[in-house]
Amino acid sequence: MLEYILIFLSAAVPWFEIAFVIPLGILSGLNPILVIFVAFIGNMTTIIALIIGYDKFKGWLAKRSKKKESTRQARAHTLWDRYGLPGMVLLGPILIGSHIAAFIGMTLGATKRSTFVWSSFSIGAWSLAIGILTAFGFNFFNK
Repeated sequence: MLEYILIFLSAAVPWFEIAFVIPLGILSGLNPILVIFVAFIGNMTTIIALIIGYDKFKGWLAKRSKKKESTRQARAHTLWDRYGLPGMVLLGPILIGSHIAAFIGMTLGATKRSTFVWSSFSIGAWSLAIGILTAFGFNFFNK
């Protein structure tokens, strides 16, 4: 049980993300289905908190916006210009992080609802893809 709590907490941390946590959990010998589910819930928990608390972050961002844009933020702006919210949050977990993708999307005008829907779909799809590929790849190399 402790391992799954660690999976949940690690997936909730913005820099660990599901792309790191799911393979680590599966390769540690944990149940792949539970790892995928727990990591998804952990990641979505902080995404939901971010969406709900966005208005408070907006004030903080206004003060911070005078600073130079980071490399991750520059990538996020490029994704937004090319693909909009769906593209950014679909590619976010791999390229810039799901939390950053959701946050930047909202700062660029996406609604809370559309950010939630697209983030849920993206994190769910990536969780399944990463989990399945890791489980099958691990089983393939174990034989």
